[in-house]
Amino acid sequence: MPSDPLSAAGAEVQEHSSVLRKELGLFDLVLAQLLVVLVADYMGTAVKAGASHVVFWICGILFFFLPLAAVVIHLNRLIPLEGGLYEWARIAFNDKIGFLVAWNLWLYAILYVGIAGFLTVSFAAYAIPGATWMATSKPMLIAASCTVIATTMFIGGLGLSAGKWVSNIASIAFLVVIAMLIVSPFLNLWRGTLTEYHPLALVVPPLTLFSLSVFSKMTFGALTGFEYVAALAGECRNPQRDLPRSVLVTAPLIAIIYILATSAILAFVNPNAEDVVAPVVQALSRATQTFGVAGIIIPITVVLLLIYYLATFCIFFGVSTRLPMVAGWDNLVPPWFSRLHPRYKTPINSILFLGIATLAVGLGSSIGVGHQEAFELLITWSFTFYGLAYLALFAIPIFSPKSRGLRPALWLRFTAFAGLLSTLLFVVLSVFPVVTLENPWRYSMKVASVVIGANLLGVVAYLAGQGRRGR
Repeated sequence: MPSDPLSAAGAEVQEHSSVLRKELGLFDLVLAQLLVVLVADYMGTAVKAGASHVVFWICGILFFFLPLAAVVIHLNRLIPLEGGLYEWARIAFNDKIGFLVAWNLWLYAILYVGIAGFLTVSFAAYAIPGATWMATSKPMLIAASCTVIATTMFIGGLGLSAGKWVSNIASIAFLVVIAMLIVSPFLNLWRGTLTEYHPLALVVPPLTLFSLSVFSKMTFGALTGFEYVAALAGECRNPQRDLPRSVLVTAPLIAIIYILATSAILAFVNPNAEDVVAPVVQALSRATQTFGVAGIIIPITVVLLLIYYLATFCIFFGVSTRLPMVAGWDNLVPPWFSRLHPRYKTPINSILFLGIATLAVGLGSSIGVGHQEAFELLITWSFTFYGLAYLALFAIPIFSPKSRGLRPALWLRFTAFAGLLSTLLFVVLSVFPVVTLENPWRYSMKVASVVIGANLLGVVAYLAGQGRRGR
């Protein structure tokens, strides 16, 4: 039997994980981290900050991104378990907190993958001549959502033996697109179609509620995800070594990419006229027009971005299907969710349930609202649920009982406190939209009511599960 508390707490999970395929090495984890953390949508959010975005990025990196990396490395080394943040919170506090963390992570993935249809039709509208109508077509949205989510479920069912190649190829494809975006202002400057370009200009942001809301959204939305890949620890070859290394390798690269990519978009797009659904495609379409190659570059870009988004949805979907599986091992949900496919060793029932829920959310979100508002609602809801889970992540080094063995050195606790405050700022300000809407008050009420109602439902679900266990 394990002698120390951490080993004892994770022993049963380790035993269950032993039957899973060990598919992920360091190279796979590095590309997966890039895929999860780099979010093109939030490059668009950063554009709303205008010339102040560099200062915002630097503040976000110092007060959120680096604290996140430090806390994730700390927890990865101590408890590298399948289920990641869910298991960390359960072991650090109790089953109830762990369940609610998993609940919010699950809701985050359902809503985030639910934007699949919106992104697909928006990109198609850029790539196909005369197809701008597709971006607001309900039938096209339904068809795109069904197709992408069905594909995601199929890849999830095959497991990481197939999924890691989708992830690796997509990460490289996205890096190619971002490289084109970052280089395009310099090419236009050389050609003379841009008179000046200052990608690292430091401009003090205005102290307004809008700018603070933009800052909180771009920081939390764009700089999260390091802990997400850790949920696949039971399917890594050496999680205790490779998961922390993947964070160290990718953190500086991610910071540089976000700053330079946002500057490149701003070189061609006015913040007030930005397409928040497809900001990268919009900027590249304008950047390549003067060279006469937009008709070639944009379709290629759209295909590469669609590969990137499909893989992103696959990895988020795949991780989320593991949460009910591991919770089933811990007897917090019915064991039905933990049933594995006999050949691929994937949680087949969890995949089916999550796929149906995701499709329902993706189609239902557009009822009664415009395209941009529906997209913004899905993004805001999903990341607010994610923010609630992150409050628990940063609370672990600070408030976990000493007897659990997770309390780090004082400097890391102070670092975690900075991350906790940044996350709390995001959660509080998540009700304020960053796009122009006809009724912003209605939008704010929707965000708040859904987040509160869903978590009350989570408490009810947990208590109902406890009642079943007690009988």
